[in-house]
Amino acid sequence: MKEDFKLDNQLCFRLYTASRLITQAYHPLLSEQGLTYPQYLVLLVLWEQDGQPVNDIAKRLLLETNTVTPLLQRMEKEGILLRTKGKQDARQMIVSLTRKGKELQHKLADVPRVIGNAVMCDSVNPETAPELFRMLDAIIAKLK
Repeated sequence: MKEDFKLDNQLCFRLYTASRLITQAYHPLLSEQGLTYPQYLVLLVLWEQDGQPVNDIAKRLLLETNTVTPLLQRMEKEGILLRTKGKQDARQMIVSLTRKGKELQHKLADVPRVIGNAVMCDSVNPETAPELFRMLDAIIAKLK
């Protein structure tokens, strides 16, 4: 068998598996609050800066607006956020956290530490993490 076609030689398989397993690790932590991982990502964006246009949230998450919109609609129905028409441009939807959305930040305060502890090992630790982020960011930028 040609080396190029061995599963163990596929970077994409390692990235896929790591992503899947990390997302799986988030599940029990988020499901306690009735959240999915994509909803958590939206919350992270809004906790950084509340009151953002849908387009900006989608860009930040590297997703299309037609992918983000149904997610935001579900979160609005659950009382986590509000979508309102923009004051400058009525075609633009502005997304803001409700009290419930803001309180979730406190309820989920341990999640980054728990996930960090779950992935830390000999080769991935606080000293090596910045280099890993840089390499992953380079891959993402190249593929964008």
